[in-house]
Parts: sequence; structure tokens; C-alpha cells
Amino acid sequence: MEIKSVIMAAGKGTRMKSQTPKVLHEIFGKPLLGYILDNVKNITSENFVIVGHCAEQVKNFVEGNYANAQTILQSPQLGTGHAVSMACPMLKDFKGLVLILNGDIPLITEETLKKFIEFHKGENSDLTIMSAIFDNPSGLGRIIRETDNTLKCIVEEKDTTPEQKAIKEINVGIYCLDWAKVQPAFSQLSNNNAQGEYYLTDIIEWGKKHGLKVNAYIMENNEESFGINSRLHLAEATKIMQKRINEKHMINGVTIVDPATTYISADTEIGQDTVIYPATYIEGRNIIGKNCKIGPCAHLRGGVEIADNVKIGNFVEVKKSKINSNTNAGHLSYIGDSEVGAHVNIGAGTITANYNPLTKEKSKTVLKDNVKVGSNTVLVAPVTVEEGANIGALSVITKNVPEWALALTRSPMRVIVDWVKNQMKQ
Repeated sequence: MEIKSVIMAAGKGTRMKSQTPKVLHEIFGKPLLGYILDNVKNITSENFVIVGHCAEQVKNFVEGNYANAQTILQSPQLGTGHAVSMACPMLKDFKGLVLILNGDIPLITEETLKKFIEFHKGENSDLTIMSAIFDNPSGLGRIIRETDNTLKCIVEEKDTTPEQKAIKEINVGIYCLDWAKVQPAFSQLSNNNAQGEYYLTDIIEWGKKHGLKVNAYIMENNEESFGINSRLHLAEATKIMQKRINEKHMINGVTIVDPATTYISADTEIGQDTVIYPATYIEGRNIIGKNCKIGPCAHLRGGVEIADNVKIGNFVEVKKSKINSNTNAGHLSYIGDSEVGAHVNIGAGTITANYNPLTKEKSKTVLKDNVKVGSNTVLVAPVTVEEGANIGALSVITKNVPEWALALTRSPMRVIVDWVKNQMKQ
């Protein structure tokens, strides 16, 4: 059965206190909304992102990075039920399932979403919500079930009886709908409430009233339900994701010397027997091979491909570069927009000057196999150093260097005998 999604990303996120829309705040270089879109891309055929606040920014991110996603403007913003109704014209004749998610829950996983959908199908549900169990559900809406364990309703805490308040199951805010059966609800929702908004939760009452089978699926790991509403939440989610990602890599054969100070993006692949040393930060999408040594205090900024047996040492930054096997960049260097061959040695303090501030263009540096670069060298791109060439320390390389040549740009050394003593006499 075909599945599509509606992702709500129209809110301002007032508590973030930011000019950036909440869903574009990042964890490891990826916006919160990106985590949602990545987790549904193998499940859904098409995704509709409801935008409102800073709509153009969110639209540019979505449509610039996801071929199977498009944005729909919600203006004015009249509640969660109204947000989903914005997608109804696009889904007018759709007969499959629709997933509804919030754009600020980056910890939800593809595996959990698949289990949720399988539960929906297995129970022959028409409408299923995702729930979670919390020891302390204070402030959250409670899940009320029928005697047959199907969903009866959601009661907000302020409206609960003492018996209902003791319930620990809460609404996560993720829905799976048999769209053909539930779509009519969105034209029949009422805004007869204090806020004058159309609430998505009201489709549960609508479904019960119209004889639909309504269920609640309890997620296995309640931390996946964590929503981001503030900078404090963002930091907390980052720590949860850091632990989750590091544990995955260690289980798969990667040594992480100090997981507490190591940050690795969800989109980074790492081969077995690679060692990640403390205070290393890896963001964006990267591939790191086997038997590599990364760090300490290294920074990979995305778009990096590192082959086997490579060393990226302390205070080395790499961005949008490909580095082939058995190459070392041990100390205090920047490698950006570069292609580095095998068996290359990059001396301490080497800089690839890849950015032209006047034209705003970035150019490429190419170091072929067996190149040796001396310390404190600047390679001014675009430039190519051919196979086997050596660069003398303290050089500024502005032209291509032929294979097996030595390139130098520093002045000859001068020694002035007794200069210091003479200065002291004055």
C-alpha cells in the first residue's frame, strides 16, 4: 500500500528565541526537519511539508535537498488540524496511508515508524496514533483506552479525573491514517475552543463517531518522542543522539576513546578498526574507511570521503574533500575542497586556500599520490601538485607543480652574526 506523509513545520518556535525557524535549527550540521525527512524517505513515496513562519527558508531547504518532498503554505496558521487540511487538495484522490508527523522530533527512527505502520496494518486500523509511556507524564495529554484496548480518546491533563491523571501513557503526536476514510474529517473539524483553532486530536472523536477503528501504538523507546521547543531541548536531544550514534559505531567495530567528548553525525559511515580520539566533532555526510585514526580535536565538516589507513590528527579540519589510503595529515591543518591521493604526507600548519572572498568562489586543490607537503605551506587553489612532488616548508604554492619536482617559495636564510649583542649595546 502506498504511503505518503504530511509533516508540520509551520510554527515559529517562540521559545527558541531565534530568527531561524525552529525546524531549521541543527544537530550535527543537519536541520531538525532533515532528520524527519530522512527517516521517512524509505517509507513514503511523497512528502508534504506544511510551512508558515519563514516559509521561504524552509521551502528552500526542503526542495533543495529532497526530490520527493514539496512544501505547502499554511497562512494564516489556525492549528494542527488546519495544517493537515492544507494538504487535502494534493491528496484528494489518494487511497493509501498518510503518516502525520511534527518537524521537530529528530530522535524518531525509521525502524519505529515502520513498526508503527505494521501495527496499523496488522490491527486493520483506520486511524492509529503513536503513544509513549512515561513515569512522570506531568503536563501531557493522557491516552484513554476502551475495554478492548482500542483508543477511546485523549484527555488533556487539566481535564483529567484523578484516575485518568494516574495514567502514564501519553500522545506523541504521530498519526497513521487510512486516508480515504479519514480525509472527510478535515472539512468537518470545529474551532469552537478558547484558541479558536482546529485541533488534529479532534479527528479521534470524529473517527469514533463515524465507526472507524481507532488504535494507539506504544513506542518501545520513549526518548524518540522528544520534541524540540527550546535551546535546552536542542542540547538535550544532541546528547541523546550523540550517545545513540556512538554506541552504534562501537558495536560495529569502531573504537571511540572518549564517547562523552566525541560527536558524530547520523550520516557518517565509519569502517571497522578505526579509532576516534577525544574532542572530535564530525558533522554532515561523510565516509571514513577502515583502520583510520581521527583526532584528537579533529573537525570533519561534511562531504568528506576518507579511505583506509588514513590519519587525520589533532586540530585538523577537513571539509568537502576526498583523501585516499595511507595518507597522513597529522597536525594543525585545513583541507577544504580538495582531492588528496594515496601515501601523501601533509605537514603541520598546511592550509588549502580554497575561497576567493571577491568572487565568493571556492576552488579545488589536488595532491596526487606520494606528494609530500612541508610544514606551514599554503596551497592557493585552483592548484594541482602532481605525483611524487615535494613542497618545501613555508612555501606559498600558486602554480601547478610537476611530478617528482621540488617546489620552494621561501627566501634564502640570512644569519647576522652578533646582531643581538650589538642591539643590547645601544
